[in-house]
Amino acid sequence: MSKADDLFVSMCTDIIEHGTTTEGQKVRPHWEDGSPAYTIKRFGVCNRYDLREEFPALTLRRTALKSAMDEVLWIYQRKSNNIHDLKSHIWDEWADGSGSIGKAYGYQVGQVSHYADGDFDQMDRVLKDLRENPYSRRIMTNLYTFADLSEMNLYPCAFNAIYNVTQEPSDDRPTLNLLLVQRSQDVLAANNWNVCQYAILLMMVAQVSGMVAGELVHMIADAHIYDRHVDVVRELIARPRLTAPKVSLDPEVTDFYDFTTDDLVVEGYEHGPQVRNIPIAI
Repeated sequence: MSKADDLFVSMCTDIIEHGTTTEGQKVRPHWEDGSPAYTIKRFGVCNRYDLREEFPALTLRRTALKSAMDEVLWIYQRKSNNIHDLKSHIWDEWADGSGSIGKAYGYQVGQVSHYADGDFDQMDRVLKDLRENPYSRRIMTNLYTFADLSEMNLYPCAFNAIYNVTQEPSDDRPTLNLLLVQRSQDVLAANNWNVCQYAILLMMVAQVSGMVAGELVHMIADAHIYDRHVDVVRELIARPRLTAPKVSLDPEVTDFYDFTTDDLVVEGYEHGPQVRNIPIAI
């Protein structure tokens, strides 16, 4: 059975049974009909996924892995903030007439900063440090720039990716781990999407750095289920759990900027039916 399913079911059950509600409070999100979008939430959720054991895709329903990879490439490889550079339509609600989401996500990754050894953007610096100083405790990207928040159409949710290298004496290669910090998450709409995105990012960065992809640790400050999602979540977590798919990358790719979604290989992905017509709070 998929361990990602087990973690998802446990998290959702805990939120529904032990969470607190925002009903009656002043909340920013709203439904398409204009009514407030309230949530049941848990503070400080932490889930661990070991990519050496299995790829953390849900089998309760299908996660569109190539689309998830395309978005993570949009942010960290193409460093774009324009939806016209993205194949899916998940950002359409937050784009202006030109397709821009403002100074958010890929825009922040591409901002160049000065270091003693040169000028680098955030992703280039990660890749350089993993090549030259892999045991540094300073290898990260951070998308939450306070000075630019007023020019972002949506504040970043998953905003901080911290890379950390470990190596056991018996290991042939170092292991690359990733800690993802997320300030807020719509659990039904986005949880496994974000998990799979950053699992793929970890796999790509590990491969081009000559390392093994290890643990993805996902920390969520505000993990919530919207009021109109609760019944859907109850049905979803009651479904049978299947075996996790095998997910790999083309081993010939050695440059992070050469990856495309064609390099993602997904085998044996069995899953339950897709959940349709999920209302999205905006």
